[in-house]
Amino acid sequence: MSLLSQVTVSAVGLFSKALLNVGFCSSVTVKGLDNLVKALEDDERNNGRGIVTSDEYTHRSRLDDPVVWGVLPARFYRDSRKTRWTLGASDIMFTNPVFSTFFRYGQVIETFRGRGIFQPAIDTAIEKLNRGEWIHLFSEGKVNQDSSDSNSPNAGRLLRFKWGIGRIIMEAQRPPVIIPMWLTGFDKLMPEGRSAPFKFFPRPGAALSITFGKPVPSQEIQDTLQTLIRERRIPDASSNVSNSGGLAKPSPLHDEERSGAVAQQGWLGTSVSQAVLDDAGLDKAREIVRVRTAVTAIIQREVEALGRDVMCLR
Repeated sequence: MSLLSQVTVSAVGLFSKALLNVGFCSSVTVKGLDNLVKALEDDERNNGRGIVTSDEYTHRSRLDDPVVWGVLPARFYRDSRKTRWTLGASDIMFTNPVFSTFFRYGQVIETFRGRGIFQPAIDTAIEKLNRGEWIHLFSEGKVNQDSSDSNSPNAGRLLRFKWGIGRIIMEAQRPPVIIPMWLTGFDKLMPEGRSAPFKFFPRPGAALSITFGKPVPSQEIQDTLQTLIRERRIPDASSNVSNSGGLAKPSPLHDEERSGAVAQQGWLGTSVSQAVLDDAGLDKAREIVRVRTAVTAIIQREVEALGRDVMCLR
C-alpha cells in the first residue's frame, strides 16, 4: 500500500467513522460486523482466498460508500488487505485529474459503462480476488431506494444484479468468502433529488442500519447451480439484455469461450463443465452466459433474503 493510498484511505475512513459516531445521525445500528472482520483476518487469504461483499445499495445515496466502512476498526485503514477494492464508473468518479487521483488512491478500479463484463476492470477485480483481496461489488448498478422501504410494495426486492458479479465469482480460483449486506437509512442521509447546494451535504438525523450477513456457503452455491443445470432451470440470458433496459453489445465469441475455459479451471469447474458439454461453439458460449446468469441470481437471492430478515418481511 503506497503512502498516498494509505493516507487517502485512512483519512476517508476516519471521516466516515466520525460521521457515524459524533451524533450527526440519530442512531447507527450495526449487526454482523464480526462476519466481515473474521473474514478479513482469516489466514486463508494468504493462500488466495478472496472476499466478496455484495449489497443492495448502489448509489442509494451519495455517501453509502465510503461512510459504511466507518464501522471497521480504525487499525484496518492502514492495511490495503483490510480495506475494500471496488469498481467505480469512469463518467462519475474519474471526470478530472483531481477526482481520478483521489479515487485511484482510494482503491477504486475505473470501470467504463457499456464496455461489458470483459473489460480490463473486471479482469483486475478477478486478479485481486485470486490474490486474496477484498472486492466490494455494487450489484444493482442504479438507484433503487424502494427496496429498503418496508412500506413500499418493492420492499426487499432488488433490481437484477449486474452479470459482472457472476463472472468474477465464476473465475475465482478458490471459493471466495461471499458476505451479503443490507443497509437502511442511507437514502435519508443523502437523499436523491435535492437541488444545489443541499444535494452536496448530508442531512442530519438519519437512522442508519448496517447488517452484514453470514458468509454464503460455497457448497450451497455449487449444489444450487448443479441442481439448476440438472433440471434445466438455468435462466435464459441468450438475448443479452442489459439491466438498464437497453441491449448490451454481444460479447465476442472468444471472450465467452475464454471465460468458460477459465471458470472450468476454477472452484466451480465441475458445474461449469457439466453445463458446456456441447462442443458446438455458439451453443457452448450461450451456456456459459446462462451459467453466469445463474450464479449472479444465486447471490441476489442471498442478499434479498438478508434484506427480508432485516425488515422482518416474509
